[in-house]
Amino acid sequence: MPDKEEKARRKQIQKELREKAKIEFEESLPVSREIFQILFDFLDEELEKHDCDDSLKLTKLFLETNHIGNIEEVENWLKENGGFCDCEVLYNVEEKFEE
Repeated sequence: MPDKEEKARRKQIQKELREKAKIEFEESLPVSREIFQILFDFLDEELEKHDCDDSLKLTKLFLETNHIGNIEEVENWLKENGGFCDCEVLYNVEEKFEE
């Protein structure tokens, strides 16, 4: 059984790994965190009015309307993070911002 020093060392390593993962996540964002938050709010409102059609139609509309220049990069990033359609962007990707 590990002693108190070993437990503290392990806890510190876990904390450092969480911080590193958080920094890497932030650096991987193709647009600002604020843009993502506005996108999530937009999708939340629109998906209350319309069912998800298993595409990124609403996400693309948001990106185009807000003059986001790297739409393809954003779409690829969303897919890499579990957002293959509008509702998955909300359910899978938004969750990563809360960690």
